Amino acid sequence: MKQIQSLRTAFSAIAVAASLTVSGFAAAQSMTLKAADVHPAGYPNVVAVENMGKKLEAATNGRIKLQMFPGSVLGGEKEMIEQTQVGAINILRTSLGPIGPVVPEVNVFNMPFVFRDEAHMRAVIDGPIGQEMLDKITASPARLVGLGWMDGGSRSLYTKKPVRSPADLKGMKIRMMGNPLFVDTMNAMGGNGISMGYGEVFTAIQTGVVDGAENNPPTLYTAHHYQAGAKYYSQTNHLIIPEIFVMSKLTWDKLSKDDQALVKKFSREAQMEQRALWDKSVADYSAKLKAEGVEFIKIDNKPFYDATAPVRAKYGSQFADLIKRIEATK
Repeated sequence: MKQIQSLRTAFSAIAVAASLTVSGFAAAQSMTLKAADVHPAGYPNVVAVENMGKKLEAATNGRIKLQMFPGSVLGGEKEMIEQTQVGAINILRTSLGPIGPVVPEVNVFNMPFVFRDEAHMRAVIDGPIGQEMLDKITASPARLVGLGWMDGGSRSLYTKKPVRSPADLKGMKIRMMGNPLFVDTMNAMGGNGISMGYGEVFTAIQTGVVDGAENNPPTLYTAHHYQAGAKYYSQTNHLIIPEIFVMSKLTWDKLSKDDQALVKKFSREAQMEQRALWDKSVADYSAKLKAEGVEFIKIDNKPFYDATAPVRAKYGSQFADLIKRIEATK
């Protein structure tokens, strides 16, 4: 009798184990990826990742879905990176700033005039250098997998008075992102770089705390900084900084090899799709700004390039070989 009882117990344990294995396998095969971005719904970066999710869903017959959380609803970039590292967020589009501490090479992309123009930047991120950077992020202790790049646009000056040369910037206070490299860049260009939170810029321009700021046309329009009095947009293109989207390493490791291959394929397509959406966005917002009376000023970039040589020397000396490879990219 005892033997029968023990056999029953054993069979029962096996059945439970089998049940758990089957349900665990099913759970591993079916998932909803949580994606996040600080940008609002409809922004090129957000739309490109949403479309990537639709492709994944179609290719896996609904087994893998994606849910987007735009507009900083899950926190700022720092908080969202931390959530991605522990798998609470699965896919994140982020700026390179927070990545720099773990993969120092990406800081090269933050330097002034490291790219000749936007086409040059795209050739770099689309080619071997871009892939190497993604691989370094994946191999780093950051617990992130580099999926692809996104275009963050060219940053130029917008001011209350027209700027055509470094001499015109003398005495002008210009808001910069809170990074010593960016403040040094503005100081080298002839102005007075002021580190300031993004949310403070409108009032600061309006009240004369600063004389202007720098960013791309979509941001100038959507932040309404032109309404604060910054009616001159001088096309210095001093910073052309790509952005990145990553997957949680914890999530990546749960995917089968086939699913990983699908994610890589659709990530590359998202990189290219975002670019087309971005170009349209820049054209649309530039037209809107001109209609609002903003004057776009084409300038000779060389004096600004020459003036910022000490900044590239200071911050780029440890990456001299990488910078040479970037310069050699056609």
